[in-house]
Amino acid sequence: MAAPGIRGCSLSGLLPAQTPLEYALLDAVTQEEKDSLVYQYLQKVDGWEQDLLVPEFPEGLEWLNTEEPISVYKDLSGKVVVLDFFTYCCINCIHLLPDLHALEHTYSDKDGLLVVGVHSAKFPNEKVLDSIKSAVLRYNITHPVVNDADASLWQELEVSCWPTLVILGPRGNMLFSLIGEGHKDKLFLYTSIALKYYKDRGQIRDNKIGIKLYKDSLPPSPLLFPGKVTVDHVTNRLVIADTGHHRILVVWKNGKIQYSIGGPNPGRKDGIFSESTFNSPQGVAIMNNIIYVADTENHLIRKIDLEAEMVSTVAGIGIQGTDKEGGAEGERQPISSPWDVVFGTSGSEVQRDDVLWIAMAGTHQIWALLLDSGRLPKKNELKKGTCLRFAGSGNEENRNNAYPHKAGFAQPSGLSLASEDPWSCLFVADSESSTVRTVSLKDGAVKHLVGGERDPMNLFAFGDVDGVGINAKLQHPLGVTWDKKRNLLYVADSYNHKIKVVDPKTKNCTTLAGTGDASNVISSSFTESTFNEPGGLCVGENGQLLYVADTNNHQIKVMDLETKIISVLPVFRSENAVVDGSFLEDKQKTLPRLPKSAPHVQLSPVAASPGQTLQFKLRLDLPSGAKLTEGVPSCWFLTAEGNEWLLQGQIPFGEIESISNQPTISLQIPGDCVSLEAVISVTVFLYYCSADSSACMMKGILFSQPLRVTDTQQGCRAPVELKYVF
Repeated sequence: MAAPGIRGCSLSGLLPAQTPLEYALLDAVTQEEKDSLVYQYLQKVDGWEQDLLVPEFPEGLEWLNTEEPISVYKDLSGKVVVLDFFTYCCINCIHLLPDLHALEHTYSDKDGLLVVGVHSAKFPNEKVLDSIKSAVLRYNITHPVVNDADASLWQELEVSCWPTLVILGPRGNMLFSLIGEGHKDKLFLYTSIALKYYKDRGQIRDNKIGIKLYKDSLPPSPLLFPGKVTVDHVTNRLVIADTGHHRILVVWKNGKIQYSIGGPNPGRKDGIFSESTFNSPQGVAIMNNIIYVADTENHLIRKIDLEAEMVSTVAGIGIQGTDKEGGAEGERQPISSPWDVVFGTSGSEVQRDDVLWIAMAGTHQIWALLLDSGRLPKKNELKKGTCLRFAGSGNEENRNNAYPHKAGFAQPSGLSLASEDPWSCLFVADSESSTVRTVSLKDGAVKHLVGGERDPMNLFAFGDVDGVGINAKLQHPLGVTWDKKRNLLYVADSYNHKIKVVDPKTKNCTTLAGTGDASNVISSSFTESTFNEPGGLCVGENGQLLYVADTNNHQIKVMDLETKIISVLPVFRSENAVVDGSFLEDKQKTLPRLPKSAPHVQLSPVAASPGQTLQFKLRLDLPSGAKLTEGVPSCWFLTAEGNEWLLQGQIPFGEIESISNQPTISLQIPGDCVSLEAVISVTVFLYYCSADSSACMMKGILFSQPLRVTDTQQGCRAPVELKYVF
């Protein structure tokens, strides 16, 4: 097929034809009329002397969910293709994904349809492939995704908005474009008629595209993209939004699970714990054995009663709302992508936690749910159950204003409350403006604290700069928490992979922990340890501990603010836990039996302190000329008989893909140690063939590593080498 470039490839070339179609569809009454209008439009566009061709994907781009890079003019020839120009932080792009999932459920590549995500980053962190991998997993994207980090295709087509859909015909010819969210009916109309039109002409091919899902290559983990964490100050229990597993965990401070509610699959069901389901929950707040949950992708606020072991819905109708005022009773009030929740007090005479503040990311506002009758600033008396907008116009802006309804937010994603004077405010992590803002609890005035810039329309004033007020720069912060003991605010500076601390009195913002690298290093120093898009955090143990939902590392990290030690919370279930969602231990591989002839290597004892990471480097040699057997994965396993607590939250097995590049196995010593002495076993199975491939065999080996846990901080330790020659 001819290469693109026959006719200018800007999306503006579609406007003269598509605009009259859009107007005609407004006047159409029946489905038959709409189908006929689109069919006639396609006859016109398909009859153009020259196709409006999309550019080929540039060479060298990184792809996900495919066996190899895809070509528009080879692999996609004979398909109707939906190009989704998106960036994974964008709430509008997130809102569009269910429409694409539904489309893919209706039509497959065998029917002639394929969706391709063209990731065109807003923030620098979003250009990194590993960050996109995490988003693909988090949002269960199963179609091909290309990382167009330099936005070359975006620029050639003159795309101007996230999200933008471009629908192609079987020759790579552009047919339609849809800008923004909320076009599900048109998306289905345009694609279904395009499939029919080109099938009538024999131009649709039913060949399959080589799909290789990234999620299938991952080891299991007790947590999957935990978004938020909060603490019950009465019992010191933690509540974790295990977002990727679509469940809520209640765990004791040693990590032992008390309750697991929902999961492993998304759903929307109230009732007893064993029947209840969530869809990518984020914010959580707990008080008096009641948990409120921002059930984000269900567009609901849910209530978990731990004593009755029941889940109910208290706000939202289960579909995305567009109302920017509210005022109805919670269960009748549509809401949009609630991202965080925190308890507060209304202006009633009795001081009690009778308001649930909501970061409504989908409409760029702060809302309130009245848990009892009360009064909000500048509001009349409100009935119990009322759910309404408190601050934010609904326009996506970085606009501060003394009048709360005239202020503008940009995807507020984190909330924390400082009810005491002189603060008396809500702190807001406003992610898309890369700022932290305050909302007065006395009059609703919205003010700037740190980050961003003065132009309320500029949502690109991000960076990684410690400083004061507007001179400080953040990158898409998702979480905040107030330290009442020290009068400090901690910020999850998510895309900078750091935890920052702000003094609201001076507006000084400095880095508390993290290097800026997206990785998972536990060091004796806060500033040498690393995170990967931390999304939420909370203060516990009377101000001693800072718990961090280290989202893309699938962990809860524990920062001791007094000793400056970081550890990982081991999440594990006990025999008495109420666990109704599938726990990933069920998916663990079974340790094969070692041959009787397998060597057993006893290693010298090592000492390690809680929070320290031990590393084991495999250095195994095969006979000369031998090579690993293709299709039969060689593998390693970690075990600790009698001391299984050591392995909670760890990766207990993995594959060995190459004998020339053998893996390093990591084991982090938990912060709470049940025993001071243990033996760690590393078992390895190698499947290989002789040089002439005349014989294939399996060899196994067991390495035993005695371990002594000590409170004395150990220096940086070189990896333990696991050597053996077969």
